[in-house]
Amino acid sequence: MSDLPRKAVTRTAKLATLPLGFAGRATWGLGKRIGGRSAEIVTRELQQRTADQLFKVLGELKGGAMKFGQALSVFESALPEEIAGPYRAALTKLQEAAPPMPVRTVHAVLAERMGEEWRERFLEFDDKPSAAASIGQVHRAVWHDGREVAVKVQYPGAGEALLSDLAQLGRFARLLGPLIPGMDIKPLITELRDRVAEELDYGLEAEAQRAHAAEFADDPDVVVPEVVYQGEQVIVTEWMEGVPLAEVISDGSAEERDRAGQLLARFLFSGPARTGLLHADPHPGNFRLLPPRDAEEDGPAGEFRLGVLDFGTVDRLPGGLPETIGEALRMSLVGEAEAVYDRLRGEGFVRESVELDPDAVLDYLLPIIEPAAVEEFTFTRGWMRDQAARIADPRSPAYQLGKQLNLPPSYLLIHRVTLSTIGVLCQLNATVRLRDELEDWLPGFAGEPDDGEAMAAGAGPGTGPAPAG
Repeated sequence: MSDLPRKAVTRTAKLATLPLGFAGRATWGLGKRIGGRSAEIVTRELQQRTADQLFKVLGELKGGAMKFGQALSVFESALPEEIAGPYRAALTKLQEAAPPMPVRTVHAVLAERMGEEWRERFLEFDDKPSAAASIGQVHRAVWHDGREVAVKVQYPGAGEALLSDLAQLGRFARLLGPLIPGMDIKPLITELRDRVAEELDYGLEAEAQRAHAAEFADDPDVVVPEVVYQGEQVIVTEWMEGVPLAEVISDGSAEERDRAGQLLARFLFSGPARTGLLHADPHPGNFRLLPPRDAEEDGPAGEFRLGVLDFGTVDRLPGGLPETIGEALRMSLVGEAEAVYDRLRGEGFVRESVELDPDAVLDYLLPIIEPAAVEEFTFTRGWMRDQAARIADPRSPAYQLGKQLNLPPSYLLIHRVTLSTIGVLCQLNATVRLRDELEDWLPGFAGEPDDGEAMAAGAGPGTGPAPAG
């Protein structure tokens, strides 16, 4: 019924080629080293060959394999530039396209979920998909009332494929680790697996999208399409025209990059405050840059809007982002090491059985929070690579301290979304006034400082301390 390989044995066989391929590359790399090639050069060649094979297999499989690839895609900024270029091309392809379902399969799903007379709901329906993702594909159509719409159809067997892929990927997560320095792959796979049921439920997705569409209906900066129809494996939303963020990353002007980056940061922090929901899938395929309201396509870049798609994965935060994050960030920027340490221990980031030096913890945090310490910050791949290298290098004090910190389960998705968004900002090479967004939307960040904080601030608001090296 579908070209999505559904039998577990078929999918497992495809995924099994990955660790075998890695082992072969390791042997090849050993031979190169014996032949006199430097370890650094060989490692980079291994990374490139591994990336080529990884994304070839993931793109063919869709399902959980492709979902994993999309989650990884936002971290490509951490790779050395000579590897990141070809790697980036493969990732962008994953974000925007995949082999489509046969037309007969699409029609069968629509008939089953919308009724045999499903065509009567549309004035037009394009059989060729306009986009494909990990669990479904999108078709452009015209609804019976004349509205242009996007029809998302879930792949038959998508749930089974997702779980099978992620379980298999989890078995050799350790082998994938070197692809993204400083990132532990296994918890990412575990979290993706835990979210499968939610992402497959188009009812939950429609509910989250409606909440965002209502809240942002009159927003001058952010656009969320309305939900037109929702069924068990079909969701119809208003069509949204715009430049995919991946194209802005590859070919956008500096003004477009900066504007997209500012709005991406604004949406990340304002969404939970305004809707109680955190959009938890911030890869570039889910965003568009749109012209200003009632303006021509060539309107000024400074007025462009951000279009947001795909609400299949959200974190439910009724009170917005936790106030502890804002408080700890604010106190870190003014050097209150003891207070920050107490907040982190109280929330479980430092286990009761572990004793750490508060000043060492602050030194660990300061380079990471540098973008919030200044009025505006330019996110670059070089900065991202420096952070990844600092945390991933076993010789680094940051590496040793990081191993002793803990990530409480309630913060897991927030942490991944924040890191992913920063990864996209680095791909954009965007200059962003992040501090403005934090002051407007992050609970606890703009709170009145106590006397100790005011003394430590010294230079006053808007000037962060010099970041630690």
